[in-house]
Amino acid sequence: MALLEIVKASSRKGRARIERLAQRGDEVVSSKVLQSAARIVEGVRRGGDKGLLESVRRLDGVRVRKVEELRLGGESLPSNSPKLPVGFVEGLERSIAAVERYHRRQIHSGFTIEDGGMRLEERRTPLERVGIYVPGGRAAYPSTVVMTVVPARLAGVRDIVVATPWKSLQNSPALQYTLQRLRVNEVWGIGGAQAIAALAYGTESIDRVDKIVGPGNAWVTAAKQLVSRSVGVESLAGPSEVVILATKDSSAEWIAADLLAQAEHDPFAAAMLVTPSRALSKAVAAEVALQLKQLPRDTAAKESLARFGTVFVVDDIEAGFHLVNEIAPEHLQLVGKAAEALAERTLVAGAVFVGAATPEVFGDYVAGPSHVLPTCGGARYASALGVDDFIRRWHVVQCAPGAASRWASAAVALAEAEGLPAHAEAALRRVR
Repeated sequence: MALLEIVKASSRKGRARIERLAQRGDEVVSSKVLQSAARIVEGVRRGGDKGLLESVRRLDGVRVRKVEELRLGGESLPSNSPKLPVGFVEGLERSIAAVERYHRRQIHSGFTIEDGGMRLEERRTPLERVGIYVPGGRAAYPSTVVMTVVPARLAGVRDIVVATPWKSLQNSPALQYTLQRLRVNEVWGIGGAQAIAALAYGTESIDRVDKIVGPGNAWVTAAKQLVSRSVGVESLAGPSEVVILATKDSSAEWIAADLLAQAEHDPFAAAMLVTPSRALSKAVAAEVALQLKQLPRDTAAKESLARFGTVFVVDDIEAGFHLVNEIAPEHLQLVGKAAEALAERTLVAGAVFVGAATPEVFGDYVAGPSHVLPTCGGARYASALGVDDFIRRWHVVQCAPGAASRWASAAVALAEAEGLPAHAEAALRRVR
């Protein structure tokens, strides 16, 4: 049986598969996961340091006597350290420069309007303290540090706090170097829902933050959902996903490689191909099976392909366009002449990669825009992480005393229409 199932999109089976994808968020963050995350979050909220240490021992497998021992310390790694992978420092610098170049264009000040004696001003100020979650477990992610810390710094955030699983932090010199290179002074080796709870509510050792950003697994996403009434969270970014819309003039080898690049992230990652070509469908499915055997670590990829891996065969490229917008994927690749032409139309996706020479992997590391994107259909209403996610906007209204009469009559009319006489009276007293 092929790991990548081929279905006709308009068939009953195809529609059932599409519907399941539309409900993927509920499957990833199931009621069981939510209940489990709720117990962890509540344990930390009520127990503080003691509750946090209990969760760290039980879930992270780390036994320490006090929370302060979970904080990253020690000497900085030199850029020529033999512990760092060959070429890593150069690649990291290119990534940082690309992210800074892109996100610097998102910085802008507020504005002022004066109209009929009414002065309006929008003011923009950075958040004071932000928590960034960097996933770990199966792998360490220096790239996520770059994609979150750089926009936060450009926004002017004063205190940046990073939480990441202890074992990832201890076992990845590349992650440690990246944190040091970007001057993140507060780093905690704490993962999962317990990290989100500590950032959201604070403990005796960790001060609470104003907002939490960053991707994570199902328990992290569930915890962010649970604490969202007490702290800001960006879109609930869950396991990664890609849709590749391709025509028959595309390379099956390259498409298979791009699908596997997403599938290896997480057992709940989703890798999908949409194409009007049945011949390409079969070729890609065969390539996926072949390339999977060549990967040194394929457990997560196998699981995710078995769960969500699909080739949707559509009638034509227009049908493919509509299906893509229905799925609203985190990542969308357009491959082949007809597919690439769709780049000029409105596409519902977190990020779009145009052409065979533009794999989504470039977006993960070196293109520039943050790779923290809405998943599970969130692209219908949410956007990529950027400078604005670290900004608080507020406005100031000032009416000159002599100009109040110009605005009072309209306010009175609207207040009376809504049945709010005290509102109307408050406006009238300014002009009597």
